[in-house]
Amino acid sequence: MRERLSLWAVFCLIVAFLPSQTESVAVMSVDLGSEWMKIAIVKPGVPMEIALNKESRRKTPVAVCLKENERLFGDSALGVAVKNPKVVYRFLQSILGKTADNPQVAQYQKHFPEHQLQRDEKRGTVFFKFSEDSQYTPEELLGMILNYSRGLAQDFAEQPIKDAVITVPAYFNQAERRAVLQAAHIAGLKVLQLINDNTAVALNYGVFRRKDINSTAQNIMFYDMGSGSTTATIVMYQTVKTKESGTQPQLQIRGVGFDRTLGGFEMELRLRDHLAKLFNEQKKSKKDVRENLRAMAKLLKEAQRLKTVLSANAEHMAQIEGLMDDIDFKAKVTRSEFEALCEDLFDRVPGPVKEALAAAEMNMDEIDQVILVGGSTRVPKVQDVLLKAVGKEELSKNINADEAAAMGAVYQAAALSKAFKVKPFLVRDAAVFPIQVEFSRETEEEDGVKTVKHNKRILFQRMAPYPQRKVITFNRYMDDFVFYINYGDLSFLSEQDLKVFGSQNLTTVKLSGVGSSFKKHSEAESKGIKAHFNMDESGVLILDRVESVFETIVEEKEEESTLTKLGNTISSLFGGGSSDPTANVTEPVTGETDAEKAEKPEEKSDGEKAEEKEEDKKPKPQKKSKISEDITVELEVNDVLDPSTEDMEVLQDLTDRDLEKQEREKTLNSLEAFIFETQDKLYQDEYQAVVTEEEKEQITGKLSEASNWMDEEGYTAGTKELKEKLSELKKLCKAMFFRVEERKKWPDRLAALNSMLNHSSIFLKSARLIPESDQIFTEVELKTLERVINETMTWKNETVAEQDKLSPTEKPVLLSKDIEAKLSLLDREVNYLLNKAKFAKPKPKDKAKDKNTTTTENSKANSTEEAEKVIPPKTEEVKPAEEPPTVEKKDEEPILELNPAENTDTENHKGDEL
Repeated sequence: MRERLSLWAVFCLIVAFLPSQTESVAVMSVDLGSEWMKIAIVKPGVPMEIALNKESRRKTPVAVCLKENERLFGDSALGVAVKNPKVVYRFLQSILGKTADNPQVAQYQKHFPEHQLQRDEKRGTVFFKFSEDSQYTPEELLGMILNYSRGLAQDFAEQPIKDAVITVPAYFNQAERRAVLQAAHIAGLKVLQLINDNTAVALNYGVFRRKDINSTAQNIMFYDMGSGSTTATIVMYQTVKTKESGTQPQLQIRGVGFDRTLGGFEMELRLRDHLAKLFNEQKKSKKDVRENLRAMAKLLKEAQRLKTVLSANAEHMAQIEGLMDDIDFKAKVTRSEFEALCEDLFDRVPGPVKEALAAAEMNMDEIDQVILVGGSTRVPKVQDVLLKAVGKEELSKNINADEAAAMGAVYQAAALSKAFKVKPFLVRDAAVFPIQVEFSRETEEEDGVKTVKHNKRILFQRMAPYPQRKVITFNRYMDDFVFYINYGDLSFLSEQDLKVFGSQNLTTVKLSGVGSSFKKHSEAESKGIKAHFNMDESGVLILDRVESVFETIVEEKEEESTLTKLGNTISSLFGGGSSDPTANVTEPVTGETDAEKAEKPEEKSDGEKAEEKEEDKKPKPQKKSKISEDITVELEVNDVLDPSTEDMEVLQDLTDRDLEKQEREKTLNSLEAFIFETQDKLYQDEYQAVVTEEEKEQITGKLSEASNWMDEEGYTAGTKELKEKLSELKKLCKAMFFRVEERKKWPDRLAALNSMLNHSSIFLKSARLIPESDQIFTEVELKTLERVINETMTWKNETVAEQDKLSPTEKPVLLSKDIEAKLSLLDREVNYLLNKAKFAKPKPKDKAKDKNTTTTENSKANSTEEAEKVIPPKTEEVKPAEEPPTVEKKDEEPILELNPAENTDTENHKGDEL
């Protein structure tokens, strides 16, 4: 609680509403782990906050349960996993963007043998066979989970949300990142960015320590061991100067090391198998518990609990009621036994640290501190081994290991959204895997033999910062050709990691239209075929465009006099003028990488140089211009194909079915509640007083009939039928409810009306006592107020008298809405006169008359004393005081606020600082 309060204090928000309140301005983040996800939001009035799920928990299991007629998510899905593990899908992150022959797919099948994983012949990936008619890809299942996370965020924010930042592991390659983007697209989310999880953690750490960051570089290692994997990231913090916003703090990723399969889940599987062995050794059953999927699911759940308890205790008793064949299981497990089971896993703990240091070309002496992230770093043995490996005095635990990534990602979401303005914090992420361009061309040797030369050009080196744009120039091609985009040198990966990595070939790029562009611009000088690449904020490589660029020389006309220019301009207005010779001109491209070095021009002879000198004496104005011609690009994906549009439409049908189910359940609950509550109300005094015996008998009969129908047919009825039944009952009881509600409202409404009448009458009397010389109200205004008071008084007395004559069972004539209307009319008239008095200018007094006042006039003055108390006369006009100048305090600038640039009415909505 103290940490949340400090976050609120540091992370102050200035609220300024946008012009249209119907548009969604909230943004969200999803820290998408292998086992858990954390969701955070930012909305007007609410800075960074973790969104609670339906169980009021701050993290939600990444799980989906598919039944024939419904879907369950999160904790509800895990509840079913123990009873029927076949219909619950979890830990999908490890098989995203993987082909069927990938070792991690085989590992997943080993961990979850209850699922039917089959090969997709078209894409080469896998899908889950749910039934003979239903099958789902990992992207579709993850899309369902992301759609559920969006629903949780919208419920918490109480408004629609479309924009999101999603965390992914830093080691995700291009295919895996595209798979997450496809899942988000299925969920209807607009992904502002895929951010690496440790980068999000580093951003969260830096945002709240801005004052500690200066021009001196600070190197911090974040060691993140989660449920499915482990990542070590070296981050450098320092301030840098920018053209846009001056000196700002920046984080730069220097090195990344990882282990894809080292995490808490593997430890839990070891414990599960150990518990299964202990149960079999007790020989309470002749069956092998490992062959019972339901029993193994129960053991896995107990192993997860046991791992957490053993982090704080030396031993604990594992126990499960009715594990198999109604046989209870109970066994003691010690921490030393657990550590012995996972000894080989603990030996792998230093691996990511060494890889990160090698990638950053640093040593541990240059690292200021090591900060623990992720739930599995709470295991004591992990901390002991890591502390020994890094050689530090202690490991830092000064961030929220569970929520830091979600909070950092939502800060980035606010920074990328147009609805918010945040204090700049520059993020320079790094590409873990190098990418290069490869191409081949024929070359002719001196002996006339033609050979094919294979060329490679690095596009993004290992740990190259992104987002970044690159241009590759091909100088020696004059006809259509093909080049390839592949991963670069991956020798830093182990043999097993290379197998898990998948295809090292990304895309085959086929260009057409190169030859025709040369024919079209045969007289121009070729500047090569330029391919424009962009590695965006999500770390996804995109080939923006390919163009053929030429350079021409355009002779410039000699400088004309102003009179000549004016004449030419006038003539052009009457149909003259010439075509623009620089049409389709492009600006020179900077930061290019030549795919092949252009040949050097031959040296010119001395005679040619002399001629040039003669010509230099009479220089002709020349101008070089560039012409670009777009080249048609055909891309052939070589790693993992994207799913087709038809595959993505499956989720919408399931979502519609879920919404229909939710609507039916809501209507069913409303009908049940209405029947029971109304039956109870008929025995209450206030309801019995307003219904006749005949009406009561009719309502009671209909409610009993509806209750019996609910027991027999109602639970299988459709939404439409349930709504019709509810509408029929509400219509029957409408008059009774109306009479009760009106009788409840009368006392307060009549008391308010009487009070308004009294105050209005006193105000009118006071206004009439003002002497004529100081009177600010006209007779028409006072008579209007008097008429409204009298009419209201008469209406109230007559209507109340008429209502007293009626029976409580009859329709009332005294209505609360009529009382409110009378109140509103009277209040409006009085407020009009009060506002007039507030802004009226006092009439100036005659000074000569004041000097010759007699005692008689003094006595008259006494008689007007009461009037002067109402509106005292003023001798001079009081000018409004000037507003004091506001002083800006730069040190107290808000970190996050709604973007004032988007607000067209900021003068009226300046907001309050929290």
